Amino acid sequence: MASVSNMHWPAQAGLSGAKQRADLDQMLDRLAEARFNAVFFQVRPEGDALYRSELEPWSRFLSGRQGGDPGYDPLKYLVEQAHRRGLEVHAWLNPYRAQATPPPPAGDRPVAPHLAVVEPQSVVGYGALRWMEPSSAPVRARLVNVCRDLTHRYDLDGLHFDDYFYPYPEGELPFPDQESYAASGTSLSVGDWRRGQVNQAIQEVSAAVAEEKPWVRFGISPFGLPAPERPEGISGLDQYDKLFADTQLWMDEGWVDYLAPQLYWPTTRQAQAYEPLLKWWREHARDGRYIFPGLNLAALGSKPEWDLAEYRRELALAKPEQGFIIWNVTPILENRQNVRTELFDSAEVLTPPLARRRGRVVPPPEVSRRGDRLRLTYTDEIPWRAFTVYRRDGSNWTLHQIVRSHEVELEPGLWAIASVSRDGVESLARQVAVGP
Repeated sequence: MASVSNMHWPAQAGLSGAKQRADLDQMLDRLAEARFNAVFFQVRPEGDALYRSELEPWSRFLSGRQGGDPGYDPLKYLVEQAHRRGLEVHAWLNPYRAQATPPPPAGDRPVAPHLAVVEPQSVVGYGALRWMEPSSAPVRARLVNVCRDLTHRYDLDGLHFDDYFYPYPEGELPFPDQESYAASGTSLSVGDWRRGQVNQAIQEVSAAVAEEKPWVRFGISPFGLPAPERPEGISGLDQYDKLFADTQLWMDEGWVDYLAPQLYWPTTRQAQAYEPLLKWWREHARDGRYIFPGLNLAALGSKPEWDLAEYRRELALAKPEQGFIIWNVTPILENRQNVRTELFDSAEVLTPPLARRRGRVVPPPEVSRRGDRLRLTYTDEIPWRAFTVYRRDGSNWTLHQIVRSHEVELEPGLWAIASVSRDGVESLARQVAVGP
């Protein structure tokens, strides 16, 4: 759900707070109806904030001018409403973009505490964009502090970066960090030096998030073509040499809980074929961490190759027990080609446990009776997420429902009820016999 340039929400700058909240409610309703379990909400499109912050100014995409207070906290409202509907909230940040397109009207300038105001030497122009220079210590400190602040103050389920590290190349136009590179005195190549700047930021953000709340998931959705290695026959932009994103290092070092490569090509596109790319990414995951492929649902119906059958193939390959991330929300809101029921109207599932937390032991719930209802008590030290209720069906147990309250009413039969903590770890189940 992108806020940059008013792509998805808010639909335009300057809408009333009531209208903005109503639109959020409608979007969340549609996602819940389609059985989604998480929303990625863009909270920092250009060094600003779609939430109440002392570190960065309000986004211009809310009111029409940077610093304009919308009169409420959109992220706080979104978290409350999404959690009521069983949706996780992952705050999505652009780590380095300082000004997106379209540019603000003439005369509208950044306002404090935007980095372009308080550290103007750390912000550079590149093509139509402005960029926070990744080698700048104030830029890195601001990014880490923003991520720490978000994790500390909001009841988030995750923090997410997209693919914009160093900007996508503008032809042969060089990125203007030559003076910083020369001043560093490094013996590294420009490429290794730039990757080092990004690596340090990723490592520090990862540590800050884990220190604040170890159950919050931190992940990145890089450009879909891996680098410097890649499957045979795959060609295209090299994110390692052009965006300076060393995704394999982030995975190897455990700095991310998942990668969500943007596999935005159809299975029939030979030079960027979906299936071998997904296989490569999965083979290069480490320590049980996840690869959640990003699927380009925005293209649905745009060309013959982007039909519903193509998305069924991609979803089948994505292994639903691990999951996937959809770009973007528009076709779901429109219900384009009846997509909500054709592709996504399935049984509700929780997102998988954080790999780094999977070995934890969560106590099963305490169960007591209150009239015709069962009272469920959660006792783990990590905050509670849900209870899972399984029904005995012959010799098998099947998931009957996910309960987000502490009481449940069940029909006569044999049931098993487990606790699930915020890091996604599920307890052993406690069996309960419900009589007629």
